[in-house]
Amino acid sequence: MAVDRSLIGATSEPRTFDVERGAIRKFAEAIGDPHPAFRAGEVAPPTFPTTFSMAVPMLTIDPARVLHGEEEYAYERPLRAGDRVTCVRRIVDVYERRGRRLGPLVFVVVETEGRDLDGALLYRGRSTVIVR
Repeated sequence: MAVDRSLIGATSEPRTFDVERGAIRKFAEAIGDPHPAFRAGEVAPPTFPTTFSMAVPMLTIDPARVLHGEEEYAYERPLRAGDRVTCVRRIVDVYERRGRRLGPLVFVVVETEGRDLDGALLYRGRSTVIVR
C-alpha cells in the first residue's frame, strides 16, 4: 500500500451496535478482567468498542499485511448493557515510516465516534493500523 494522503477525511457510513449483557460478560472473560460490573454484564470494559466491527473507510487491505498499532478511548460515560451505539469512523492521518526488519510501513490513523440514539457523544476512539 502506498501512502495516499487523499484518504484523510474519508468517513464511513454510520453503523449501529447493541451493547448486550452477554457480550459484555464474554468480553470481560476474554480479557481476564475481574471487575464485578463487567463480569455481571452491566457496564462494558473500556476497550469493549473493539467488538464493533467496522471497516476503515475507503481502504481495502489484505488482513495478512495488517498489524495493530495502538488504540485509545476517551469516554463521556461508560457503555452499559442496553445501549445502542451509532459509530462513524474517519481517517485522520496517513504516513509512512521505515521498519528495521519489515521495510516501509504505512500507518493509517482512524478516529471513531460512538453516539447514543439521541446523538449525544458516548466515546471517541483512536486507533492506528499498520500496513506492511
